[in-house]
Amino acid sequence: MSAGQIVAAVLTVLIAAGASWKRRTLAGERKLLAVAAVLALAVYASGLLSELPDPKKLIGDIAGALGPWTYALVGVMAYLETAAFVGLVAPGETVVIAGGVIAGQGEIDLIPLVGLVWVCATLGDTTSFYIGRRLGRNFLERHGPKVKITHERLDQVEGYFERHGGKTILVGRFIGLVRALAPFIAGASGLAYRRFLPYSVVGTGLWSTVFCVLGYIFWRSFDQVAHIAGQAIFGFGLTVAVVVGIVVAYRRRRDIRAWFFAHERHSLIRPLFAIGRPIHRRVVRPLVSVVAPEARFIWNRITPGGLGLELTTTLAIGGVGLYVFVLYVVILAGDPGSTPLDKELLDLSADLRSALLTDIAKVVTNLGALPTCAAVVVVTSVVLAARGRMAEVVVLIGGFALTYAIVLVTKGAIERPRPEGALIDTSGSSFPSGHAAYSTAWVAAALMFTRRLRVVGAALVTGAVMLAAAVGLSRIYLHAHLWSDVAAGWGLGVGIYGLLAVTTMIVEHMRHNGQGRAQETAARTER
Repeated sequence: MSAGQIVAAVLTVLIAAGASWKRRTLAGERKLLAVAAVLALAVYASGLLSELPDPKKLIGDIAGALGPWTYALVGVMAYLETAAFVGLVAPGETVVIAGGVIAGQGEIDLIPLVGLVWVCATLGDTTSFYIGRRLGRNFLERHGPKVKITHERLDQVEGYFERHGGKTILVGRFIGLVRALAPFIAGASGLAYRRFLPYSVVGTGLWSTVFCVLGYIFWRSFDQVAHIAGQAIFGFGLTVAVVVGIVVAYRRRRDIRAWFFAHERHSLIRPLFAIGRPIHRRVVRPLVSVVAPEARFIWNRITPGGLGLELTTTLAIGGVGLYVFVLYVVILAGDPGSTPLDKELLDLSADLRSALLTDIAKVVTNLGALPTCAAVVVVTSVVLAARGRMAEVVVLIGGFALTYAIVLVTKGAIERPRPEGALIDTSGSSFPSGHAAYSTAWVAAALMFTRRLRVVGAALVTGAVMLAAAVGLSRIYLHAHLWSDVAAGWGLGVGIYGLLAVTTMIVEHMRHNGQGRAQETAARTER
C-alpha cells in the first residue's frame, strides 16, 4: 500500500466517523457530500484504480465493440457534460480526445466526429442554459446562501453576464469548472439566448475541433496527449485567472493604493515602501510614460472595439457554413454516391410533381443562376459605393468571385454524376450546386442594406433567406441536383460571405481605432 493510499484510508475513516457523529445536525446536501467523499477515498485506498486497464487497450476494445456507435457514445458524453453537469465530475475533453484516437485508428471518420461533438456540445450548453432559465434566480436565492451566494452577489453576477457573458461562455469552454457551470448561470442571470448562442457555437466549435484533432494526430499515445491536454487546460485557466486578477487590480488601483498608504506604518508594509518608492520613481513611472500610449494604441488596433455580438454571430454562421461544405467534400471525395436524404428528397419531389409546380420551380431556379446573382451583386455594390460603403462592396464582389471560383474547382475535383430524369438542361458535375451557392448573394446583399442603409430591415433579410432556400429546393425538385449538392452550395456561400464579413469588420475597427489615435495625437499637439 502506497503512502497516498494510507492517507486516503485515514481520511475515509475520519470523514465517516465525523459524519456519523453529527448525522442529526448535518444538512441533506452535506450528508450526500460526505458519502460521496467516503466512497471516492475508499475506492482509491483499495488500490482498484491502479488495476485499471491500459487506456490505449481500453479505447481499442471500445472501438472494436461499438464500431460506428462510437459516434453516439462521444456525442452523448459531449452533450451530458454541460446538460447534466457531468463536467463537474469528469472532464469532457477526455472522451472527445478518445473519439479522435478512435478516428486515428480508422474505426470512424474525423470530420463527421467533429461536427457531431460540435452539435452535441452546443445542445448541451443550450439545455443547461434553459435549465438555469427555468429554475431562475429564485433557485439561486434559495440555495445560494449555502455557498455564500447572497442577493447582492446575484446582482453582481447579472451585471457581469450582461457586460461579459459572451466572453465568459467562449473562454470558459476551455476551463473545466467554468464550462460546466457558465451556461446554467448565464440562463439564471437572465442573459438573452440570442446573445448566448453565437458565443456557444464558436466556443464549442473550437473546443471540439481542437480535442478531436489532438486525439486524431496523437492516437498512438493517448495517455500522453490526455496528460498534456490536462496541463494545457490548467495553464490556460491559470493564465485567464491571472489576467482577470490584473484587470481587477488595475480598475481598483486607487482603492489598493489608498489601503497601502493607510497601512504605511505597519511593520510588514514599511519595507515595501522603502524598496518600492525608488523603483516606482526611477523605473516604473518613466517606463509607463513611454509604453502606455503605445500599448493603448496596439490594444485598440488588435481588439475589434464594440463589435461583440455582431462579429461573433457572423463568425458562428460562417464557420458552420464552411464546415458543412468541407464535410460533404470529404465524404464525396471518397465515394461520390448518394448520402442521407439524397434519394428520399428526390423521391418526394417526384411524388409532388405537377405542371404548375414545375413551371414555378423553373422560374425560381433562374433566380439562382450565375447571371442573375451577378446582376444583384453589381447593382447592390453600385448603390453601396454611392453611399461610401466600400467595405461592403469588397465583401459582396470578393465573396461572389471566390464562391464562383471554388464551385468551379470543386466540380472539377469531384466529378459527381447528375440525378436521372432532370426536368431542365444540365451539364457538368453535380457537386456542389452552383445555383444554391450563388443564391446566398441575395442574403449577403440584403444584410448589407439592413446593416448599413436600413432600407427595409428584417423583412428584407427574411425574404432573401426564403429565396435562397427556394432556389436550392427547386434544384432538387427539378432533379438537377441532390440534397448534398444543395446543402454544400449553401454552406460554401454562407461560409465565404461570413468569414469575409468578419475580416472586414475587424479591419474597419482597426482603421477606426487608428483614426482615433491620430485624432488624440493631433489634439495633444494643439494643446
